[in-house]
Amino acid sequence: MNTATKTFPVAISARHIHVSEEDLQALFGPNATLTKDFDLSQPGQFAAKERVSIEGPKGVLHNVRVLGPVRAATQVEISRTDAMKLGLTPPLRQSGDIESSAGIKLINQEQEQEIIIKQGVIIAQAHIHMTEEDALALDVQNNELVSVEVDSERPVTFRGVVVRVSNDFSLEMHIDTDEANAGFIEQQTQGRIIRSS
Repeated sequence: MNTATKTFPVAISARHIHVSEEDLQALFGPNATLTKDFDLSQPGQFAAKERVSIEGPKGVLHNVRVLGPVRAATQVEISRTDAMKLGLTPPLRQSGDIESSAGIKLINQEQEQEIIIKQGVIIAQAHIHMTEEDALALDVQNNELVSVEVDSERPVTFRGVVVRVSNDFSLEMHIDTDEANAGFIEQQTQGRIIRSS
């Protein structure tokens, strides 16, 4: 972290899916495992080579990246624009909070396998991953909602950004593609928490 200005990188999170072990086997076959393509910025997280199509009432999105490792429950994270194309109205939620969220069909077109999940589709709320040391330096607490100013050609301030604190994290704010496009934000643009005077 830049201790002089307390800024942090802003990462743009495109549509993706986290799968449970059960759904991984159903989509890619018995004993299937995720194949790492490259590591992500958060420790232990990776982009897998596996991809699926997601189909809603009004449309389909192809080549949606699967992220690893597997999770306890399958979760699909999309933007509001994606949701409109699919004909869905998923809730704005923190990652992992999928109770009573939207359902969708997941398709592995190569192996002609498909499943339907009854819930798991969300629009991820903007959030900042950080360690306990980062939280102390930034004077924030886990699950606190903050406002973040991002410098760009079209400067924007995000309100209601969730602080997520764990020593397993690396300091970084995550926004979706709609949020990035609205603010002309590119990967690794810097953000800073602002407070009302």
